[in-house]
Amino acid sequence: MRPTASSGVGAYLGVVQFFFALCWTVYVIFLPRLALQAGIPKQAVIWILMLDQLVFVLVDYTMGVASDRLARVVGQIGHFVLGVTVLSCVAFLALPFVAPQGSPTLFLAVVVLWSASTSALRAPPLTLIGRHAARPNQPWLVALSLLGLGAAGAIAPYLAVHLRGIDPRVPFVLSSAALVVTTLGIVAAERALARASSSSTTLVGQPAPVSSGATTPGLPTMVFVLPVLFAALAFQVHASLNSEPLYLRLATPAEMPFLAPVFWIGFNLFMLPATLATRRWPALRVMGAAGFVAAAAALAAQHAGSLALLIAAQCIAGAAWAALLLSAFAAALELGRSGREGRFSGALSSVLAGAALLRMAVIAFAWHKESPLLLQWLPVVAWLLAGGALLAIARPRAPT
Repeated sequence: MRPTASSGVGAYLGVVQFFFALCWTVYVIFLPRLALQAGIPKQAVIWILMLDQLVFVLVDYTMGVASDRLARVVGQIGHFVLGVTVLSCVAFLALPFVAPQGSPTLFLAVVVLWSASTSALRAPPLTLIGRHAARPNQPWLVALSLLGLGAAGAIAPYLAVHLRGIDPRVPFVLSSAALVVTTLGIVAAERALARASSSSTTLVGQPAPVSSGATTPGLPTMVFVLPVLFAALAFQVHASLNSEPLYLRLATPAEMPFLAPVFWIGFNLFMLPATLATRRWPALRVMGAAGFVAAAAALAAQHAGSLALLIAAQCIAGAAWAALLLSAFAAALELGRSGREGRFSGALSSVLAGAALLRMAVIAFAWHKESPLLLQWLPVVAWLLAGGALLAIARPRAPT
């Protein structure tokens, strides 16, 4: 039976992640207009987005390591996350007011400040889960947190349609205010997790029936993150580059706002059921199996002969990505237990940002136009490689 307090904290973190992802969606929608006001040409927008991802790659890992140190005292992570999030929202709120000043340097400085400070909402909350929640309950709490990201991804196409014509200051003010208000409870959430952990000392002190993480003790960080990089790159290419052309083979452009969220619908629907697999089997094995399912779904999407079959394939691909991402964070917490939860979670967040950076590089250099066949097969091959590598490193090894 999951502790009620822990489940409530997981749902709360999901709400925080939803508003955090909502801010990112608003930023991407209005960035071209704001950059133009700041004197930055439209073709440079992709390079600004790549700069954001590069900042995420560098800062997420650093923030994860810092959260390990802060976690030694209950309440420190919460206060740190709250303070940095307020700074982040101030920078985010300033963007539509700074842009009309026509200073590219000032605008980019605020962008970098916002990008760097948003990292407080990625690895540190996972450190809270890894440090205070009982190991059998960690996948459930991670799933609740990731649901916020999935929900924001599902509504992003609708926001892109309905927000483009309005004053950017309105959504920037509303989304940043919502994020600050929800983050105000992070200190209470940390203390609630700590109380739940101390009140269930007997449960925590007993070993979990099946490890939620790796079967290989002392697995090096790079051995873990490299297959994840392949899987994340496959997700980026499939969801962001290949999906729209696949839909347009069988549907009209007017239907795209309704078809684009299908992947995220599958993601959201399967996120919580995926916790059953992650609690039953080691997370690296679940990741490997999910990689193979995702590859099969991507292949089916490429060869779908009807819109119904394509929608089904996209739903399965989203469900497989949910299982893979959930078990990846569960494995990171397991591999980093005993004080390195933030380090592994931060490394995982950096890898996910690195995959997004690579996808944007493909767009910036127009590789998706020069090698369409390569991009069509990249998700299938990359998910297969990731799945095979993860299953290989998850195999129990004889003690030496």
